[in-house]
Amino acid sequence: MQYDVIVIGSGGAGIMAAIAAAQNGKKVLLLEKLSTIGAKLKASGGGKCNITNTLKLNEFLQYFGKNGRFIRDALTTFSSQDLREFLKEIGVPTHAPDGFRVFPTTHNSSTIIEALLQHLKKLNVEIKTNISATKILHKTNHVYGVATNQEDFFAPNVVIATGGKGYPMLGTTGDGYTLAQECGHTITKLYPAMLPLHTKEQWVNRLRANTIAKATLKIDLKKYKKLKAVGDLIFTKNGLRGPVILDFAREITPLLETHKEIPIVANLTQGMNENDALELLKKNSHKTVFETLTQVVPKELATIFCELSNITLEQKYKQLQGSSKEKLVKLLAWTPLTIIGDDGFEKAMVTRGGVNLKEIDPKTMQSKRINGLYFCGEVLDIDGACGGYNLQYCFSSGYLCGVNI
Repeated sequence: MQYDVIVIGSGGAGIMAAIAAAQNGKKVLLLEKLSTIGAKLKASGGGKCNITNTLKLNEFLQYFGKNGRFIRDALTTFSSQDLREFLKEIGVPTHAPDGFRVFPTTHNSSTIIEALLQHLKKLNVEIKTNISATKILHKTNHVYGVATNQEDFFAPNVVIATGGKGYPMLGTTGDGYTLAQECGHTITKLYPAMLPLHTKEQWVNRLRANTIAKATLKIDLKKYKKLKAVGDLIFTKNGLRGPVILDFAREITPLLETHKEIPIVANLTQGMNENDALELLKKNSHKTVFETLTQVVPKELATIFCELSNITLEQKYKQLQGSSKEKLVKLLAWTPLTIIGDDGFEKAMVTRGGVNLKEIDPKTMQSKRINGLYFCGEVLDIDGACGGYNLQYCFSSGYLCGVNI
């Protein structure tokens, strides 16, 4: 055997798997299809690299939905504090300026990439770039290497850390799913997640200069009414984006497969309900409705609320017809919107779906089907919210994988 371990993919998960295995004395080969390592890691958080957050374990896991329990062992073995200590040791101090999201103090992902690269070299991990894995070499129930578009490499342990399908320009084109399937693994349905959404309503185009803080979104379908997300909302030329949309998209994109239109409702007024809205309007009945609305929303949105309620900008509340009053109050509490599409995997930061978790041992990240085959990171059916969750999971699952080889 040429190596003890071959790792396919150099995102956060693959790099950490290679480091953990090398620290255990293993001879490691790291394969990357692009010309440099860590391309998606470098682009994360707009290049600032929100690597983790400060939540305690149990609360952290809730942000991964029902699959969160699968990663408990990984997060226990290599916690957010462990990650920060490790980065500090290799020369990358971190901080949480808002008390929650953790960044390198430089707020530059290149700082982390360079430090990880130097650490890989220090551990004598062999790195080969511009090379694509084409097949996992295995006999009966054990791997023995990796075939690539250049040559075959041999090792009794192989780690698939190829990521998902989001942002294919960064190397994540779904190769790992094919490799896994050829080894007998099943892949759950794949959907783009953490991406902008398109709306049927055209008025969003007029609000592109505005950000709504602490907006609340809910799906207005009977079966899904309990699903909601809270966060900053940004309007686009043809829809919605911002942290709250990035979080909520993972719930909506699967529904677009069976529903051409997904009705949602948004509270854009800092949590006001109908009674709050009515009280505000009555209290300011001597003013125009437009003036009153600008106390709680940007003037552009106030204009749209008036238009949708058939109210002129000069009208005062006491001059309104009953139907206009009722419509306005309902709009202020919950504004209806209709999702009709998304930007697809081209703009998806995360993939929902992946290698079936039932076929992976969560204590080691090893395949239950083939000995010596390991998985970590986004290639598995795990995806979390925006805010450092996914990167922490990638680092933790990579570490757990590496130390168990």
